[in-house]
Amino acid sequence: MKLLTQCYLGIASISSFTAGFSAPSASSVQSLLSANQEKIASLKTIAQSISSDAAVSPTNDVFYLRYALETSYENDDECTEALKSNIQWRLTDGKDIVTSAHQAMQAASSDSKWDNQPVQQAAPHADRINKYLTSVQCITTSHPTSNDLIYCVRAGKIDDKALMSSVSVDEMIDFFLYVKEVNAAVADMRSLETDSLIKVVTCNDLLGVKLVGGSKDFRSALSLSSKKATQLFPSLSGRTLLLNPPKLLSALIKVFSPLFPKVVMDRIRFERGPLKDTEDLLEIVNGGAGREEFIQQMDELVYSD
Repeated sequence: MKLLTQCYLGIASISSFTAGFSAPSASSVQSLLSANQEKIASLKTIAQSISSDAAVSPTNDVFYLRYALETSYENDDECTEALKSNIQWRLTDGKDIVTSAHQAMQAASSDSKWDNQPVQQAAPHADRINKYLTSVQCITTSHPTSNDLIYCVRAGKIDDKALMSSVSVDEMIDFFLYVKEVNAAVADMRSLETDSLIKVVTCNDLLGVKLVGGSKDFRSALSLSSKKATQLFPSLSGRTLLLNPPKLLSALIKVFSPLFPKVVMDRIRFERGPLKDTEDLLEIVNGGAGREEFIQQMDELVYSD
């Protein structure tokens, strides 16, 4: 089955500064599943005791492997409580989101070729949001070697005021979490198919971003959805790239970067150049005119020391 190579629903918060670094994994997914077999089985049993709905409690063991590998949990009890809390959200407040994503992915992958249209159409409030978030503003593609998903967003090209005049903050949050749910599910599915633990690398192209002005509601929706996604999707985030920042922001970065611990700064890369001359992000997906150059840039920025 040919899985997701592009998804116009890819959008990420420009405040996601603490996403973990992802290099190509030295361990295969099968070896990781084997090494964590007992913990995965225990977590899966707990989840399915809360709900047997596959949209709520996924059947893919990689979903539970990510909990087992998450380093922010201090112990097994904290890991278990995090899982219970997240499954409860998926059963209640997030039920419509995860159910829509689950059904849309089944429809999208029913043929031998991935059809992204069901995923786009099933997004919460798609009739009001999708026209503002096209392949010009955001896209998800994949890396040909690591198989990681690369999630690109161009905040400076989003008409956030017009967008937020048509939806509420809560509706926008639902949309963002749906997108993250789709990307997470695709990452888990592809992890089994490629035998490599897929992460989601975030590329935030800041070209044209206004440091003053814009929609406060849009920024609020980005921030709140990002915080919630960090809780909902452990061990999923790869390195975060902040590309083409405004000059003032670049100056602030130089001043304040030394104040952050090295472990934090290692997770972030600031760079000028990539995507700067890209008109439509379809240029960086398979077959696109800018694909080769983009992948070379990702190799240098994401996977090099």
